[in-house]
Amino acid sequence: MTVTTVAPPGQPQASKNWPTSIYRRPDGTLEQDISPARIREILQAGEGELWVDIDSTNMHQHALLEKVFEFHPLAIEDTLSPGTRVKFEEYDRYVFVVMAVIRFDEGTPEPFDIATSNTYFFLGKNFLITVHAVPSKSCLAIRERLMRNPELMARGVEMTMHNIIDQSVDAYFPLVEELNVMVDGLEERLFEQFDEKLIHEIFKAKRASFSMRRHVGPLREVLNILTNRPCGYIRPETQLYYRDIYDHTIRIVESMDSVRDLLAGVLETYLSQTSNRMNKVMKQLSIVATIALPLVVIGGVFGMNFSQMPLTHHPFGFYIALGTMAVVSGVIVWWLQKQRWL
Repeated sequence: MTVTTVAPPGQPQASKNWPTSIYRRPDGTLEQDISPARIREILQAGEGELWVDIDSTNMHQHALLEKVFEFHPLAIEDTLSPGTRVKFEEYDRYVFVVMAVIRFDEGTPEPFDIATSNTYFFLGKNFLITVHAVPSKSCLAIRERLMRNPELMARGVEMTMHNIIDQSVDAYFPLVEELNVMVDGLEERLFEQFDEKLIHEIFKAKRASFSMRRHVGPLREVLNILTNRPCGYIRPETQLYYRDIYDHTIRIVESMDSVRDLLAGVLETYLSQTSNRMNKVMKQLSIVATIALPLVVIGGVFGMNFSQMPLTHHPFGFYIALGTMAVVSGVIVWWLQKQRWL
């Protein structure tokens, strides 16, 4: 069957305040960039598959969550908070899912700075609403895929959500690999040359790994719920696909734990090197003090204010005292070398 994209009768010209949207009619035809009035009609009809992608920075688009979709105020409030934790919540007409999108912050010179943003999903019987404040590469990629192959919409909106989450989770793997490469570089620098600034980079890498682990860990639990808990909006045969993403998150969490252990080893090695350097310095200072001690004693003896002292009036007394100091120092150095302390 040939699938075509059509506009509904009387559809006005798309406004920039309209969200990006795709609707697959029951007859297989597609509608794009639908007006809010048309979205309300589709929701009332309850037929076909509708995906609406909302930019939360646009107040007109964000208002649709309350005016058209009539979502719960607490869920709408969460979409405006960038600090909302990754979670899964179930309401009467839909489920609400929050996931974190992680990337290295290219706006800072630090290689370990992490930038995060949230993507919010409202999944209902025949609709999927995605909300984000930062442009989503995953949503854009899935939209292009659906436009090339509109029949993918026939698999249900829960599969569209699966594709978006899967695309976002797959983007974690290059980040983990890049962090692994950075940590390996820190380890090589640690053994090549001691650098006092290295400790700062180690702690920045630890902070980046903890940040990624903090976001991926809860996502694993959310996917575990989507995979194993019965849900009226996700068919059992579709849950198998979510299980695949769940397996990916397990791999990512295990990789992050390995990175964290490796960083702990790098930090321990750095502290050991620092301690060894300190011990070496203290050893050298102790050797200098040991050699200088008899010189101070001899100098103090000959500096005492007594009228009768050996070599006090000897014409070569001063040189004899210096020679005695040199001989004693030489004996001490010989003894230290014999004990292999030098």
